[in-house]
Amino acid sequence: MGRLETADKQSVHLVENEIQASIDQIFSCLERLEILSSKEPPNKRQNAKLRVDQLKYDVQHLQTALRNFQHRRHAREQQERQREELLSRTFTTNGTQKKILDIANMLGLSNTVMRLIEKRAFQDKYFMIGGMLVTLTVMFLVVHYLT
Repeated sequence: MGRLETADKQSVHLVENEIQASIDQIFSCLERLEILSSKEPPNKRQNAKLRVDQLKYDVQHLQTALRNFQHRRHAREQQERQREELLSRTFTTNGTQKKILDIANMLGLSNTVMRLIEKRAFQDKYFMIGGMLVTLTVMFLVVHYLT
C-alpha cells in the first residue's frame, strides 16, 4: 500500500493490479487454510479457526483500503478533468457585447443610440428590482394584516 501512495500516475494502475492479485491470492490461500483448520484436532480447531477468521478480517480491511484509494484517485482525476475543462472554456460576455455592437454598426445604428439602449437596460434593471421590492412589501402587508 505504501508503493501505491508513492506511485506516479502512469504506474498506479499496475501497482493497483498487483495489490489486487495479491489480495485475491491471499483469499484463496485463506479458503484452503479454513479447510485445513477444520481437519485439526478438536482441541486446536477453535484456535485455528479464530486465527483464520482474523486473517480474513485483516485482508478485508486491506481490500477496503484499496477500494478507498481507488475511489479517491478516481474522484481526484475527475476533479482535475473538470478543472481543466473549466479553465479551457472562454467566457464571452465581453465578446458577445462587442459582436452586438458590431452588428448594430452594420445596421447603421450610431454609437449614441447604442449608449441609449445600454442605459435603458441599466435603468430597466433598477425598475425590476424596485417592482420586486414593492411586490414583496405588499405581500407582507397583506399577510400581516389579514392573518
